[in-house]
Amino acid sequence: MGEWGFLSKLLDKVQSHSTVVGKVWLSVLFIFRIMILGAGAEKVWGDEQSNMVCNTKQPGCKNVCYDQAFPISHIRFWVLQIIFVSTPTLIYLGHVVHVIHKENKLRDYILEHSESQKVPKYSDEKGHVKIKGNLLGNYMTSIFFRIIMEVAFIVGQYYLYGFVMDPRIECTRAPCPFTVECYMSRPTEKTIFIIFMLVVACVSLLLNVVEIFYLLCSRSSRRKLKTAPAAALYPRLNGDSLMKSEKLGLHDASYSKA
Repeated sequence: MGEWGFLSKLLDKVQSHSTVVGKVWLSVLFIFRIMILGAGAEKVWGDEQSNMVCNTKQPGCKNVCYDQAFPISHIRFWVLQIIFVSTPTLIYLGHVVHVIHKENKLRDYILEHSESQKVPKYSDEKGHVKIKGNLLGNYMTSIFFRIIMEVAFIVGQYYLYGFVMDPRIECTRAPCPFTVECYMSRPTEKTIFIIFMLVVACVSLLLNVVEIFYLLCSRSSRRKLKTAPAAALYPRLNGDSLMKSEKLGLHDASYSKA
């Protein structure tokens, strides 16, 4: 788990600048992907090529059969998946850090020049940000790219290996002298891990979609709250104008009688 420490620290900083659904997504990424991959999956796979048994002793045959069955090992594939899925979130974190640093400099400028009319828009003095404006656009863009990456890796895993570990591999590549059969170690255990990682990827994908709808609903509710005071003010103005017109009409009537 030591090699994941730096990435985990960066992603941990994102939690304070994310929505509730985003925090759940980060928890799933930490617990069910990074921790499981570092603690269990690497021990289950190990050195697959040395554990594979083939029915020939032809030099180099086992190597080409393993390369045919696994163009990239499952462990390295999942590591790439985590890195690519996390990259949009890290780009969003960079934008947040830049905004906080910029607005902290603005606060220092306001303290020195009290006549300044500019005020921080996105962050408070404690460094907490409000996801709106450009930050909201960047945040939603990062979620869209996370969805694309998740779908791409799920489809890629299906076309590379499928979702079930076949215990027997048939190989006809040179230098194999005939159709060679190779057998993998612990295929059932590996199938369980493959399905588990697939389910976690689908859950992460679902959370990303839910977060998109959550942000859209939150934005629409904020717009309704902004327009509600203005809408409530119009009837009052109309009522005042009607009262004034009635008073003017009564005044005109009394003047004509006189």
